Amino acid sequence: MSEIWEQETSVQNHGAFCAALDSLPQWFALYTTPRNEKHVSEMLTQREIESFLPLYRTTRQWKKSRPVVLELPLFPTYVFVRIARQARGAVLGTPGVLSIVGSPREPWPVPDPDIEAIRLGLQMRKIEPHPYLTVGERVRIKSGVMAGVEGVLVRKKNDFRVVLTLGTIMRSIAVEVEADDIEPIGTLAKSHAIPWVA
Repeated sequence: MSEIWEQETSVQNHGAFCAALDSLPQWFALYTTPRNEKHVSEMLTQREIESFLPLYRTTRQWKKSRPVVLELPLFPTYVFVRIARQARGAVLGTPGVLSIVGSPREPWPVPDPDIEAIRLGLQMRKIEPHPYLTVGERVRIKSGVMAGVEGVLVRKKNDFRVVLTLGTIMRSIAVEVEADDIEPIGTLAKSHAIPWVA
């Protein structure tokens, strides 16, 4: 009889744990219709839903015109939102939102350190999109506001960039760094790092 009671208690505790987890706000990536990221972000703000649309500045020049500075989404077709799992319906009802990134049964949360690293990169104003990478020489930024963040080292002209990969949405960004501010990492250092590259 006590075994049955223990099993029932265990099932009840597991259910309570899952319900508590569902009520905690977490970051999720929303997949939006193309070129609607800013509109989706504005709609979420109007609905008092915390969102984050990272933008970067770039200069474009079309034929016979002056250069224009644009603010473009760092991750085209994605907006990040901080919600409890049970609030998915309110977000999915927002015009321009196609889905929440995840499996058919479960959305995948974006780790808080990933969002924080993007915010820090934006503060440095030396950030841009980069092709998605999964292999390459791994390095750690050892000084500055992004100290501790890991990524893949690449070179663009005479500048070094660390490519940070957000595995949840299979996108990467490149942050410009000084050569003195990075160090190679080995497998032993992996356990102490912010989990950027899968």
